[in-house]
Amino acid sequence: MTRLGVIGYGERIAYMIKDCFRKINPDIRVVGIVDPNEKYARSWLESCDQADVVFYKDLKEMMHKGRLDALAIGTRCNLHAPYAIEASKYEIPLYLEKPVAINMEQVVALEHAFEKSKCSVVVSFPLRVSSLCLLAREYLDRGVIGSNEHILSVNYVPYGTVYFDSAYRNYEVTQGLFLQKATHDFDYMMFLMGSNVTKVAAMGTLNHVFGGSKKQGLMCSQCSEWEQCLESPANRKRNCSGGREVDHYCVYGADCGSVDKGINEDSSSVLLEFASGAHGVYTQVFFSRRDAASRGSTISGYHGTLSFDWYKNEMKFIRHHKPFSDVIKADANSSHFGGDMELAHDFIGLLRGKSDIRATIWAGLQSAYTCLAAKQSMQSGKFVSVRQVGQI
Repeated sequence: MTRLGVIGYGERIAYMIKDCFRKINPDIRVVGIVDPNEKYARSWLESCDQADVVFYKDLKEMMHKGRLDALAIGTRCNLHAPYAIEASKYEIPLYLEKPVAINMEQVVALEHAFEKSKCSVVVSFPLRVSSLCLLAREYLDRGVIGSNEHILSVNYVPYGTVYFDSAYRNYEVTQGLFLQKATHDFDYMMFLMGSNVTKVAAMGTLNHVFGGSKKQGLMCSQCSEWEQCLESPANRKRNCSGGREVDHYCVYGADCGSVDKGINEDSSSVLLEFASGAHGVYTQVFFSRRDAASRGSTISGYHGTLSFDWYKNEMKFIRHHKPFSDVIKADANSSHFGGDMELAHDFIGLLRGKSDIRATIWAGLQSAYTCLAAKQSMQSGKFVSVRQVGQI
């Protein structure tokens, strides 16, 4: 039996354990949990874990008494770094949810903690290990487009209301959607380009679509406008517009935040310069719906253009100087386009003594530095240099 300890037990980490870790290693058991809400945490536990799991007051106690083989951190985002810093003291495999940190103080402290740590970490960056991204990287490594000169990446999110009608709207926890969402995309973009981002210029639109002056804590069921509101559960169902079709917080509530105090973006974009001298553009939109969904990249070189879209599940390769183009269709994949299962293989591999990690703590840190620079640029209206891992 593999003994797993979990800090923060909710829907996301429960999915990873049940549908990913256990598909590879059925003998994994959750034997320890650190979570102040035991009732909620237990609601996500499978029956095989319910009887023997022990709830601990903190990580130190769980490490001392739990005889753990591995650890997973699935807390709210603002607690990822503090717990990962504490976990860095222990020499056991760690699965860490993204973003690895939400502010500069946290990310610098996290880098310090892992400089000499023997704790091996798999960061939740499934896009870089999804089948389409790996195939694109394989093509690029063969030099089929020449040198990578430009990348255009988009994320038109069809479920973006979740960042305004659920706990994700708590800006103190998310610190905006570069850190909450684009951390995935910046990571795979740097992976594909084979080069870190060194400078950014960003812009965001805030409080134009979502957010507003409705009273704090207002639920759809309490609102007199539910019949005409396009975001009510009834109209989301009727219009097939996506989002949560159960009673939820008002997306126009004052508790979504404000421009002055902080609020998630309706959309945001960033111009990126890479260490190689190439540049790119990234845009994320959170009010897209239905077939507007799109997530992927177009990478250009002198000899060709390579593009892929996870929602279409296909990749295209266009030769610039020959009259041939390829369209490659991929099989349908599971959560995060198959990347979650690949990360599970890496994590279980650590437990079996293998050391091949494709989403490392260093990748997590570099993405966080890039996100923080984008956020600073959006707020200041200026170009911002991106801090690099190792420049402490």
